[in-house]
Amino acid sequence: MNVQNKRISPRGRRVSRREMFASMAGAAAMTLVPRGRYAYAAEEKEQQPVARRSRINQSIAHWCFEPHWNMEQFCQVAKRLGCKSIELVPPESWRTLKEYGLTCAIVSSHSFVRGTNNPLHWDECLSELEKAIDAASVAGFGNVITFTGYGDTSGEEKGSKVDPEQGAKNCIEGYKKIVGFAEKKKVNLCLEQLNTRDATHPMKGHPGYQGDHVDYCMGIIKKVGSPNMKLLFDVYHVQIMDGDLIRRVKDCGEYIGHVHVAGNPGRGELDQNQEINFSAVMGALVGIGYKGYVGHEFIPTREPLEGLTQAVALCDV
Repeated sequence: MNVQNKRISPRGRRVSRREMFASMAGAAAMTLVPRGRYAYAAEEKEQQPVARRSRINQSIAHWCFEPHWNMEQFCQVAKRLGCKSIELVPPESWRTLKEYGLTCAIVSSHSFVRGTNNPLHWDECLSELEKAIDAASVAGFGNVITFTGYGDTSGEEKGSKVDPEQGAKNCIEGYKKIVGFAEKKKVNLCLEQLNTRDATHPMKGHPGYQGDHVDYCMGIIKKVGSPNMKLLFDVYHVQIMDGDLIRRVKDCGEYIGHVHVAGNPGRGELDQNQEINFSAVMGALVGIGYKGYVGHEFIPTREPLEGLTQAVALCDV
């Protein structure tokens, strides 16, 4: 793991905000060595976590930080920061999560390209959803992610173009085939809205994705008509496509099953280089009584622990 040690400023010198977060990250990084979870547990009481207020349950998206930490180190980071979950984690790592007292706030399923908006993909998607729901239920995890899919996957197969209106109808019909199983297993399906405007990077935007507006996804969710059909409210994607974040949090209310955060533009850190007022958005979530998780799903552009420490502190409203 590439972690740089930070030197604390001499007494009496004014410390910048950047240096403060860097020193916090450095202190946490000192524990990120493979000494075993028992050695770590002995140290756990010595440092206070960054997230202390517990009004927002925080999680870390595995795929964003996987290049930087192995699973043991990842769990140590989450515990040190006060995050309760590492999400979208492969099932083979769930045992390690539980050994550290962590959960997986949302479980992966089918791809975002081939989704429920096309009956050609139903066998694949519903099979993946059933497996994910069953595994999540056994493990005690509450959410499974799902996607509308792209409106045109003709690069993969003929006859796969679906217009938005028909795509929504297909999603509703498709989800009605599986949502009863989710209800039985006490697991939520969380439909994610993704932006279609950013074409600079395959994970910063998704041109061609059908569920690219909150109202479109909410229309599907409401017509499925199940308490286990929820919205994955991704603050980054919503800001790009719809904006008006606080009003939308309030409008979606109890339908929000999970939340993702990343800075815009660029899907980077939650810092001074992006435009979203995350403290206000977190306050809005607290205001509607949201009890789910907020997952940090940004792509690091600098030392990852430094940026993650800053993001966790900012969301700890």
